[in-house]
Amino acid sequence: MAYPKSSLVLALLSMFISIVLATPMTYNVVSLGAKADGKTDSTRAFVSAWTKACASVKPAIIYVPAGRFYLRQVVFSGPCKNNAIIMRIVGTLVAPSDYRVLGNTGKWLVFEHVDGVTISGGVLDGQGTGLWACKASGKSCPSGASSLQFSNSNNIVVRALTSLNSQLFHIVVNGCHNVKMQGVRVTAAGNSPNTDGIHVQLSSSVTILDSKIGTGDDCISIGPGTTNLWIENVACGPGHGISIGSLGKDLQEAGVKNVTVKTVTFTGTQNGLRIKSWGRPSNGFARNILFQHAVMMNVQNPIVIDQNYCPSNKGCPGQFSGVKISDVTYQDIHGTSATEVAVKFDCSPGNPCSRIRLENVKLTYKNQVAQASCSHAVGTSTGFVQPTSCL
Repeated sequence: MAYPKSSLVLALLSMFISIVLATPMTYNVVSLGAKADGKTDSTRAFVSAWTKACASVKPAIIYVPAGRFYLRQVVFSGPCKNNAIIMRIVGTLVAPSDYRVLGNTGKWLVFEHVDGVTISGGVLDGQGTGLWACKASGKSCPSGASSLQFSNSNNIVVRALTSLNSQLFHIVVNGCHNVKMQGVRVTAAGNSPNTDGIHVQLSSSVTILDSKIGTGDDCISIGPGTTNLWIENVACGPGHGISIGSLGKDLQEAGVKNVTVKTVTFTGTQNGLRIKSWGRPSNGFARNILFQHAVMMNVQNPIVIDQNYCPSNKGCPGQFSGVKISDVTYQDIHGTSATEVAVKFDCSPGNPCSRIRLENVKLTYKNQVAQASCSHAVGTSTGFVQPTSCL
């Protein structure tokens, strides 16, 4: 049946409008005044690109070409008129080498109240070595800034991004829902202080895949209020391992639940799979945790639950942790421990760990059978378990 002419024109017009609306607007930071010399302050150009992309009703691309772009603190704020902004980075974003510039701001690059933002490619150079040296010297230093933070945002993708030498944490996910990170690379010295690779807190449905993290603190740290977290195919080292916690710092605290960590390797790390809580009252919890398919290579504490965390012995001596740890499964964990005690469950005397499961665990120390240590922990072991379970 032939269409009337007017209907055909309307159909074509509608198709043209939908194609136009779907075609992303592209904003090149260089066209907006950024200089790729690593010295000229390009902050204003990046803010301008974001303002235009955020105001666009069409999907938008912020394009960062090759070169080094010096940026002071940048806050990319929403909500935006569209929920499909891609920041495509070919070059490197460079933080101020003088750590006093970011000082105590706490954050360098911040995305807040955004929906549907993707960061693709590129390098973030936090230039944190000066601040690390200041802290190591014992002088009075600012706390510094985490390189990249997402706050109160949804539907975030970070792929093929490299973070170098952050002053503090490399990447922080705070108060977010539906975040996917894939192919992330994190690099900082093994003795760099408080440089967690990826920190997640108060967030749900976060996925971290196919990433390589070497840093001076936890490769991945999982804070209070984290639910439905999936970590897979991650290599960690140097660093302090993958840690749930520290939990229970506050009396009233959101719990951690439904965490899967699978197909991970730890090389020369301080810890492997760790859960830690402050030794003081709290209503926090950690439950429904699965650690599966992990390889340990010369790891000081391959499997550890520490519920007596009390830095500098302040605010907790003589108390016990209120955090309830339950339903934690360790499945197919093998490799070598750098210390004699490869499995350590040091749980709360007031809230013993419950339903801890060991399945097919083989950890050795200097080619000998390693040891296990349990305190206030209840659970089961199945299959081959070495060191012999103390549960």
